[in-house]
This record gives sequence, C-alpha cells and structure tokens, in this order.
Amino acid sequence: MTTYGDEPFTFTEFAYFAEMARAATSAALARGYALVILPATSRHDVWSNVALDGTVVIDPSDQDPVVTELVRQGLPVVSDGRPAGSLPVTAWVDNDHEAAVMGILDHLADAGARRIGLLTGTTTDTYTHLSTTAYLRWCERVGQDPVYEAYPAHDPCAGAVAADRLLARPDRPDAVYGLFDPNGTDLLAAARRYGLRVPDDLLLVCCSESTVYANTEPPVTTLSLKPRRIGTAVIQLLIDAIEGVDSDQPVEQVIPTELIVRTSSQRRPPRTTVSPPRSPKGS
Repeated sequence: MTTYGDEPFTFTEFAYFAEMARAATSAALARGYALVILPATSRHDVWSNVALDGTVVIDPSDQDPVVTELVRQGLPVVSDGRPAGSLPVTAWVDNDHEAAVMGILDHLADAGARRIGLLTGTTTDTYTHLSTTAYLRWCERVGQDPVYEAYPAHDPCAGAVAADRLLARPDRPDAVYGLFDPNGTDLLAAARRYGLRVPDDLLLVCCSESTVYANTEPPVTTLSLKPRRIGTAVIQLLIDAIEGVDSDQPVEQVIPTELIVRTSSQRRPPRTTVSPPRSPKGS
C-alpha cells in the first residue's frame, strides 16, 4: 500500500505506479540495492525498524510529515513529483504537467471542442494541483468558463459518479480530459448512458499507462507520464546521494510526456453527400 494525497489505495491498481515500481526495483538492483515499498501511513515504529539508506516518496503532499521526519533523521529523500512549498527533499523528478495539460486542451480545441471539461481530484499532491491550475489558466486564456468535477481519486466508485455528474450538467462539455487512469472507461460508460457518441458528440482524453485504452470502443487517447523513466531516474538520484557521488545529472529532472492520439479525440469531419451529375435538359 501507499497513499495518494491523504488517502490509502492499493499500489498496483494503477498502471503508472506498477510500472514505476518495476523500473525502480530494476535500477536499484543494478547498483546493488534492494527496494522496499512501505505505506506512507505506516506507524512510526515501522519506518524506524527498517534499516533505510534513503527514501523515494511518491506524490508527497505540500506538508508531508513523513518527508520532514526522514530528513530530520538525516536520510536523503528523492521525490517522484515536484514538491510544493519548502518540502525539504534532496532531489526530485517530475513531468511538466502544465505544458502537458495545455497541449491536451489545445489538441481538443483543434479537434473542434468548444467547451472542455475536466475530471480532477480533491487531494493536494503536486500532480493534481498543477494539472488543475493549468486547466483553469487555459480556460481564462481562451475565455471559457471552467467545467469540472473533483472527487477522491482513491475511490473508483466516486470516479464513475463524478463522470456522470459532469455529463449531466446543463452546461455539459463537448470534450473532457480525465486526470486519472479509470476516467476513460468511466466517461465512455457515462457517455453511453446519456446517448452521446464518442468522438462525434464527446471528445475524450485521459492520463493512463494502461494498454486497455488501445482496445476500447472507441480507442481512447491517453497521456503517458513515462513512469519507467521516472522510476529509473529517482533511484539513480537517490543512490548518487547515498554514495556521495558527484554526478553531472541535475537534482531537478523533468521527464517529457507523450500524448498517444487515438479515435476518441479525433472528431470526424462532417459527412458530405455527393449527388451524381444531372443530365442536361432535353437529353
């Protein structure tokens, strides 16, 4: 188990965390270290009883007490996620979430969307905060009223309900970006309930590493955060800090994202009926 913001969830339920953990484990073993995964909500004695050389924290909140305590003990801490405020981490690795969200919204607008909605979370982690802020800034830039629903991301039932609420609004969006892995399937199901065709009536994009979205009906456009690259990078930074290695790698690394465009965000052009030429009069 680990936590997402303040809430617990099963670590491997989401493809991002599973891929990140696999890559981190391989990178640690390659340099002679073992990776131990502990829940951030563990009792203090659990952390104290494990002989740690250093720690990777995933999506720490802006006032994360675990990070503060680990640093107080003199342990190097590397964050998967840009820390907010003055959280005292040794190094961090993240994506440019603002640029990624802006790119997705521009992609949807270019496909013909005029009112783009957002499914977001209620937690204070960097990913959720920066992504939501970028959406609001984009709306302000283009003069669109924000249309979004927020829910506790650890609760799969809440995600389905939020997708339904978003499509039931009187100002229903004609395109939606979902920040979390299940949002694509939740939005497809909600669209079917409301008789909306994807992509004709509703364009969809979600952030996910799952290969499931290549085979949904229709296939869903996804944003990849490249968790394998992130998992490898955080471990390299952590072990360099543990061993006092003078590395030429920056202690703040930004990993590029990738938008994998599929049918759900490509609106078909209007159908044109071409009639056969008329015969000349009198023929």
